[in-house]
Amino acid sequence: MDIPSKQVLENLADELRLGIPAEDVDGYHAMASGLLGSWAVVDALYEQEIAPSALSREWSEPATNSLGAWYVTTEIAIREDGPLAGRRVAVKDNVAVGGVPMMNGSEMVRGFVPKSDATVVARLLDAGATIAGKSVCEDLCFSGASHTSKSGPVRNPWNHDRTAGGSSSGSAALVAAGQVDFAIGGDQGGSVRIPASFCGVVGHKPTFGLVPYTGAFPIEQSIDHLGPIARTVADAAALLTIIAGPDGQDPRQPADIAGEDYVTSLQQLDRGLRIGVVSEGFAQANSEQAVTGVVRQAIESLTAAGHFAEEVSIPWHMHGAALWDVISVEGATYQMLQGNAYGLNWKGTYDPELMAFFGQKWRQDPSSFSETVKLVALGGTYALRKGYGASYAKARNLESALSAAYDSALSRYDVLVMPTTPITASLLPSSDAPVDEALGRALEMLSNTAPFDVTGHPACSIPAGLADGLPVGLMVVGKKYEDASVLRAAHAFEHTLGTLTAPSYQKEFTA
Repeated sequence: MDIPSKQVLENLADELRLGIPAEDVDGYHAMASGLLGSWAVVDALYEQEIAPSALSREWSEPATNSLGAWYVTTEIAIREDGPLAGRRVAVKDNVAVGGVPMMNGSEMVRGFVPKSDATVVARLLDAGATIAGKSVCEDLCFSGASHTSKSGPVRNPWNHDRTAGGSSSGSAALVAAGQVDFAIGGDQGGSVRIPASFCGVVGHKPTFGLVPYTGAFPIEQSIDHLGPIARTVADAAALLTIIAGPDGQDPRQPADIAGEDYVTSLQQLDRGLRIGVVSEGFAQANSEQAVTGVVRQAIESLTAAGHFAEEVSIPWHMHGAALWDVISVEGATYQMLQGNAYGLNWKGTYDPELMAFFGQKWRQDPSSFSETVKLVALGGTYALRKGYGASYAKARNLESALSAAYDSALSRYDVLVMPTTPITASLLPSSDAPVDEALGRALEMLSNTAPFDVTGHPACSIPAGLADGLPVGLMVVGKKYEDASVLRAAHAFEHTLGTLTAPSYQKEFTA
């Protein structure tokens, strides 16, 4: 870092209104010059001691990409054996694959190439999986629909005119189309479960902290999750078995958290389940009658199969989206934008190269952000300047009440269920759609999913059936750290409800 001239420091003092007398400027300049010398020491030590060596891997533009779901394709494998040997995985493009470009759906990241693998990628490779490529995601992952990525829209395999859901749009579309066996998704407001619901596949948001986020582009540390997307619950469980557990680098993870064999645990159900049907999950302002009907019919099928279900009211569920709005918007503005993705003040592994790349690039041309990120920047900056973060603090402190409301219900039921999204996949807006339409399509489906990113409860979306030819998701929610129980219930429900196959399903890899 360059040492500032006396004039630069004097100008900065004026900008910050520090009231430094002219006669004190020389003293401050001398002391600041000495202080800032430590930055050069740290830069040199980092390069000498711990800077990762850049991996070199082959990648290519997708040969075919009818869904717009591939960012780049690869063929990365390091072993031929292991529990995932022969299985092909798409990695959401906010997750680092060393030596392979990462765009995170944004012009502000285009051109960045991570040097090393995210923890989940390293674990997949060590388990014998083949990384088939990077799947398109939405601009900085801030959209529940699939039209905000700067690489272009991702199309739903069930109807190419409709959204695939977001922000893990490409991951779900590729799984549903049969182009990969499973995929890694990220979830801060529903971004694993929403596209899984819209594309008719399985998406599991693990308990907060169960899967290390190390090496993935953050939005807001308290709501960042990574999780599996697959065609069946058993495949989602197989993927979670590999990627779960502490890595010692991510402070989101409690010290005593541990993964388990989630596949084996699927077979341990020896009785019917007690299901709490959350009334408020069907009572969102935009709940579609067709979605409600499919999920209600699915619940009737579950009771006919020997499970017990009854209505439970959780009024706090209707407040969850508001808490998420404040936390995600103020938090993302402070961490993702002002803090250049990673922010500061937490112990863990950072990516300084990504912080420098993104921080410089977005300040050069913020107009290149998507409408959703611009909305976050506007709303978050205004709120932080008016309230100084106090509203964020209030929402964060209210989390305990929201969490306790779900925990109270879960003390009486094995799992809670509701529609994953209150609507089916909506039409993709045109590229010249009015801003209110583009924003509305991006955020209209979050009301049932977002509260569980705030509280951290595990939640899994499975197909419940079709409404007017489009998939409908049923969300299964359980106690924190009991992901095995959630997956076991989802597996039992899947046995009754079946799976869905998209019209454009292609078993062979064609991208």
